[in-house]
Amino acid sequence: MSDTLPVSAKTTWLRHVLTAFAPLVGLIAVCGLFAALRFDTFVTPDNFAIILQQTAVIGIAALGMTLVIIAGGIDLSVGSIIALGTVVIALLLQEGYSPLVAALGGVGASAVCGALSGLLITRLRLLPFVVTLGMMGALRGAAKGLANEQPVYPDETWLNDLMQLGSRGGLPSGVWLMLGFAVLVALLLRYTRFGRHVFAVGSNELTARLCGVPVERVKLLVYILGGAFAGLGAVLQFAYLTGGDPTTAVGLELNIIAAVVIGGASLAGGQGTIIGTLVGALIMSVVANGCTKLGLSNWVQEIVTGGIIIAAVLLDYFRRRNAAANG
Repeated sequence: MSDTLPVSAKTTWLRHVLTAFAPLVGLIAVCGLFAALRFDTFVTPDNFAIILQQTAVIGIAALGMTLVIIAGGIDLSVGSIIALGTVVIALLLQEGYSPLVAALGGVGASAVCGALSGLLITRLRLLPFVVTLGMMGALRGAAKGLANEQPVYPDETWLNDLMQLGSRGGLPSGVWLMLGFAVLVALLLRYTRFGRHVFAVGSNELTARLCGVPVERVKLLVYILGGAFAGLGAVLQFAYLTGGDPTTAVGLELNIIAAVVIGGASLAGGQGTIIGTLVGALIMSVVANGCTKLGLSNWVQEIVTGGIIIAAVLLDYFRRRNAAANG
């Protein structure tokens, strides 16, 4: 193949290959780095299970964020939605509702939050950044108000088992839940009309509108789905904390957005994959876990995480510049 392609075609093909596999190469690189520095404690089945456990909340919330970003939007309120969701679940359990009803209540409340953001963006044509920034503060305040500014700890149920590690590296149920929904969202994006519309709206909204794509409806649906997946993240976070906490997940939205962008999605919209998002989420968890194994202080970990987010934004910038240069 390489002998028959002209030089320009070879360069384009190589660039596409490097772009497609860049997140996986990054994951292997960070794993190799921490394995070299702390092989005895980093390379163990139990530690890999812990990494996957730590990835579950970010990963499942990032599925919804992937839809939002591919459609050309952004949602800065995801961390606050997760906090509100954990409080709703805890309060419903305290009121005597079954664990399933409480979990569905948390997901439903989160989907309503996403719908409110979507309505403000589509009906009033407000900027997603401004709307979701306002929602971030408002929902955090609502979570604190509902919980009376205190963590809520109801009696334990099977919900608390969702994030429990099994014996000898066994994965928690929450990890399998994340992987199952990842397959569903990947199929949704690839094989359904809605998935094609999401890419069309993010690539060029005006062209999509001229082609008959219901742009407002698509945007509203991706924000509702984004909220619902944040609600599923709240279910897993509730299981991890064994309670509802209005102060949890502060700043988590940045990690979730970084995971999506590191995975190959463009902040300009029209580009992204579910596999890439999961790899991006794994990179974030591996870095956090590796820093802990090295005994680094929290402030060092925060600097490293911030550096990764800046690197993700720079990666997106160079990706878009190359795309523009290639026409």
